[in-house]
Parts: sequence; structure tokens; C-alpha cells
Amino acid sequence: MASKLPRLRCLYSSPIINPPTAYPISSSRSFATEAPEHNPSIRRPPTTFRDRLNTGPSFTEFVSSPPSAEFSTPLSANDPPLTDPPTSDETLRTALVGPANRKRQITRLPTWLQTPIPTSPNYKRIKSDLRGLNLHTVCEEARCPNINDCWGGSDKSAATATIMLMGDTCTRGCRFCSVKTSRAPPPLDPHEPEHTAEALKRWGLGYVVLTSVDRDDLADGGARHFAETIRKIKHKAPGMLVEALTGDYAGDLDMVDLVAGSGLDVYAHNVETVEALTPMVRDRRATFRQSLRVLERAKGAREGMITKTSVMLGLGETEEQIWEMLRELRKINADIVTFGQYMRPTKRHMPVHTYVTPSVFETWRQRALDMGFLYCASGPLVRSSYKAGEAFIENVIKKRKAGRDVSTVEQSGGIDTKRIVQNA
Repeated sequence: MASKLPRLRCLYSSPIINPPTAYPISSSRSFATEAPEHNPSIRRPPTTFRDRLNTGPSFTEFVSSPPSAEFSTPLSANDPPLTDPPTSDETLRTALVGPANRKRQITRLPTWLQTPIPTSPNYKRIKSDLRGLNLHTVCEEARCPNINDCWGGSDKSAATATIMLMGDTCTRGCRFCSVKTSRAPPPLDPHEPEHTAEALKRWGLGYVVLTSVDRDDLADGGARHFAETIRKIKHKAPGMLVEALTGDYAGDLDMVDLVAGSGLDVYAHNVETVEALTPMVRDRRATFRQSLRVLERAKGAREGMITKTSVMLGLGETEEQIWEMLRELRKINADIVTFGQYMRPTKRHMPVHTYVTPSVFETWRQRALDMGFLYCASGPLVRSSYKAGEAFIENVIKKRKAGRDVSTVEQSGGIDTKRIVQNA
């Protein structure tokens, strides 16, 4: 019965009349265009460019040394020179980019903002330690141009790294910052305070800067996690000086008191820019007046507390707006202010309005000191946690703890503040 049933086939297929033809399988493949026979005796003549490239400098020499005259000459009389003509120290260079019919002029990165690529062994060791303990740094996340200087010291004790607590994802989206953003970042790592303290103890640093992302998804903004990290550090390394660069905790001043009372030595919170530009530069949840209240509250949290803030120049601010900002900071007795050049992290961030020259930075440094600030670091590559100012601050704190007058610090011969800022 079963043998009489027809075989099933597709409803719309045509009946199979002839079985498929089996084609012989060839052992060699054929192509539409036969390749020419290879003749090893015929060699392609080497090009002048390849010869010069093979005999040129190594990669390390290329990124760390100025080009020699030999490799600055054009390949032929019709080719443009490989290097730009010499310019003065503060001359801005321009270039035309784009298609031939739609060229536009751009300002090239000034020479005083160009930094070497980090290649030192100490840089690699510190990076390995951070990854092994699952720690993050603002040096990497914010693409700081000074990472080679801060991480590339002769030994670990001479290096500094700004540890970024509470992960690498922020709940705010400032237009100048390259840190990742999300409304719901991953939960906090409960082992982070212990790991951070252990890493800093292992490096044997004398001064450390802690910062964090904003965590508006947490009830306390992460203030208790921050304070616990500071207490762990002070327990493992009592002699280590700690600077905390915090957020505004959405205006909750009780959280400012919590962090300020955890044993830190310097309380830092950045106003970032002048008041008029704050809505366009920072996240809308951060305001200039709110930042002033944070600094004022931190100043009164403990006698002798040093407060610090940082400002970016080159965003389109005017001279009068900078003067007004400095006056507001002096009203709340802020001790330290730093000025640095805003550098655009990616094309998704707000563009640079002006490249401020080193002489203008020096002018604002002197003006801030004349207004009564304890210290001012001002330079194109100065950042809020750059180590150029840490030597001075460390000296001030130690003098205060020893009961000496702060006004004698600069005359004591321990720190030359002008030299520090020039090296920045």
C-alpha cells in the first residue's frame, strides 16, 4: 500500500523529466582573465619616496624630535616642502581644506598646544596597574594632553594620575567633555574605594587628585562613595595629601559637607567658564551660581580648607566677563584658580572659538594673584588637576600643618611659582 503512494514534490515545480547531468570536476580553476606569468627576473623599480621612507627616522624620533633638514626638502622642484615655514612663537597658522570649489580656511593647532605621544615605560606600567584594578582616570577619559607629563615621570613616585571614581559613565552631557554619558550608568563598584587606596599606596605618591563622574541617578549623588574612598586612602597612607574634584551634587549642600569632612586637604569644584556662557557650555542642570554655593560651603566646612576652581578660555568669553567671574570667586574666598585652553575632543563637541596665546595666559595669572588668590596656574596646557600646581599646594598644606605663616611660603625657597607655571 505504502509503495503505491506518489513521492511528494513542490506544488508549483515542473515534473522532473531528466535526471541532473553530472559535470566533471576539474582539478584546476579557470578565470575570466588569465594572470600573466610571474617572471622573477623582472623587478619593479624602487621609488624615490620608498627609498627615503626606509632610510628615514624611526617612529619615536618622528613624534619626539623636529624634522631634520635632510627630510624637510621636497622630493622634486615641483613638490611643496614637507614642513611649514618657520613662524614666531605665537603666530596662528591657517590652512585651506575641502574640495577645490568649496575650500574653507581653518586654524591649525598652534605649536604651543602640540604634545608628544606617550611612549615611556612608566606610562605603560601605570596603565597596566589601573586596568588590573579596574580603575578609571580622567586623564584617559577626558583625553588630557598632559598624560605624557603626568604619567611619564622617571619613576612612579614622580608621576601623578587623577583617579575617576564611580565608573566611566556620567549622567550629564556637557558640550566640552568627552566622558561617556547615560541616564542609567552601571551600579557602583563596592570594592572601588579599597582598590583605589591600594593602588595609590603602591605608587607611593605624596599628592593625589580624585574626581568622579556626575551620578544624578543616585540619591546622594555618590557623595558617600567618594567620602569612603578618601577615608580608605587616609587609613592606608596617612601622609598622602588628597584633593577631591567633585560635582555639585545637584545643589545638595549636605553632601558637600559629607565629602569635605572626610579628611581631604583640598576641595575643588570647577565653574568651567564665565557665567554668561555656562548654559551653552555645561549641562543645563549645572549653573554658575550653584557652583559658587558649593565652593562657599566647602570653604566653611573646616578651618583651613583650601578651595580650588578651574576655568577654560577660548570658548568666546570676553575680558569683562572674566573679570566679573574672578570678582565673584574672591567674594566666596576661593583660594586657587587655574586657566587653561579649551581643546575640542571630537567634532561632536563645541568648536574652539579662540586659541589664547601664552602671553595672555600669563597676563591673567598676574591679575589673579594681584586680586588676592593664593595661587594661580595659567597656561595653554594647564588643567584643573595638572601636577604643575600640586607642588605649590602641597608645600602650602605642609607649612600650614607645621604652624607656619602661608605668606612665607614663596620666600622660603621651596617653590618658584613662576617657574612652575612656565613649565606647565
